[in-house]
Amino acid sequence: VPNENTNGFIFAKIFGGFEKIRSSICDLVTISRLLNATLVIPEIQESTRSKQISYKFKSFSYLYDEEQFIASLKNDVNIVKSLPEHLKAARRSNEFPIFKPKNSASPNFYIKEILPNLKKAKVVGLIITEGGCLQSILPPSMSEFQRLRCRVAFHALQFRSEIQTLGRQMVERLRAWGQPFLSYHPGLVRDTLAYHGCAELFQDVHTELIQYRRAQMIRQGIISDELNVDSHLQRENGSCPLMPEEVGLLLRAMGYPSKTIIYLAGSQTFGGQRLLIPLRAMFANLVDRTSLCSKTELSDLVGPETPLPSDIFQLPRPKSESEIKEEWNRAGPRPRPLPPPPERRIYPHEKEGWYGWITETDKEPNPSPRDLRMQAHRLLWDALDYIISVEADAFFPGFNNDGSGWPDFSGLVMGQRLYERASSRTYRPDRKTIAALFDITRGNMYHPKHDWTFSVKEHLNKSLSEEGLIRQSLLSKPNSFLSHPLPECSCRISSLELTKQIEGKDGRVLYGD
Repeated sequence: VPNENTNGFIFAKIFGGFEKIRSSICDLVTISRLLNATLVIPEIQESTRSKQISYKFKSFSYLYDEEQFIASLKNDVNIVKSLPEHLKAARRSNEFPIFKPKNSASPNFYIKEILPNLKKAKVVGLIITEGGCLQSILPPSMSEFQRLRCRVAFHALQFRSEIQTLGRQMVERLRAWGQPFLSYHPGLVRDTLAYHGCAELFQDVHTELIQYRRAQMIRQGIISDELNVDSHLQRENGSCPLMPEEVGLLLRAMGYPSKTIIYLAGSQTFGGQRLLIPLRAMFANLVDRTSLCSKTELSDLVGPETPLPSDIFQLPRPKSESEIKEEWNRAGPRPRPLPPPPERRIYPHEKEGWYGWITETDKEPNPSPRDLRMQAHRLLWDALDYIISVEADAFFPGFNNDGSGWPDFSGLVMGQRLYERASSRTYRPDRKTIAALFDITRGNMYHPKHDWTFSVKEHLNKSLSEEGLIRQSLLSKPNSFLSHPLPECSCRISSLELTKQIEGKDGRVLYGD
């Protein structure tokens, strides 16, 4: 039970998308328990009022149920909705110490660096940008803190009721087809693709956008590598995602019929619908939230919002005859080539949207109010996809364990599926092995030989088994505890009732105490 006389208050600002938010909140609760501090409900920067979200919600409540969060953890940590009135003015004046911990920060860092400041100032602030603020693997003596992480992630962090209701309805609509369904998350996110240098796997504007973001990361010190890297070499070593076409071929090799229902998770797929055409051709029942929900249902989930000024693209003014003649006269001495043909028509869709700037300027503009609002909406779409992916009969990740050190959506889904139903059908493909298999049959992917199909089945079936479970633990757990929360969060029973521990081939305990 938390001590009523705590050492002070911790307030936090969390930056990043859905997966970073979820992981960071779990770490914050754990740190508050470690420091005997009162936690102020964290501010989710993607859903603050400045992002033009509905006036019905505050930052945290836009995504999660505040009351459930506080009530579920009342025996673990003191949580309040805001700082006391007499401390709010001091916070606005930046009078309290603020820290920006790394996602690999150790418990000793908090005991030696944060705790003295907390006791002195009674309030400290944390800015979390890396998807967490506490190392994933803790000493055995801190096993109860790991279990607290699980209580936060799998019990206390419940989506607000509107999200849960619509999510359950979507699952019921998928079940109504009368057959199992598979959830697939491509993991095609611009930041991750830029981090690993996967630009050459895309075309045209998407390649430029990835390279622009990679250059930004290099300037910010996030990446210490070169700007231009061999994307195909990155793909071969497993650092780039499986493309939707490749996933479709893998599922077909596994024997999934063309009528299989596949739910496409992910609030955005970098590369657009063009990348999904081959997968949709193989599996016609490829659906997403827009297929299962009406516009009204999605609008009700978002809530009432104030109208934004329209971002209608203005076509350039046509040049007058005198301007054309003046340009011709300035072109230089004759003989001259024929004048260029008339400019083709510019369509609005070429300039509208988040990518329109790339053909006009070398610098990415600041997000517009509409862009900020869409970023907040993506949190809701990810929440719906999370519910469906956890409940799915099978789950296939397109890009997890990427080595960036950031939590990923697929990893969190796989961790919760393992926690709730360890026997659920969750694929854990080794992208390096898969890339080698595709290189073997690159010229004949749609009509592979029998031994290739057998190799794919063997690999993916192993990924479902104990071997895949152990590999997942070794790769993902050092970066994200929630991606593999066993055995720390497995059910504990007394030694008299314990009949058998389940161990891997190397003697590592997978289940049991």
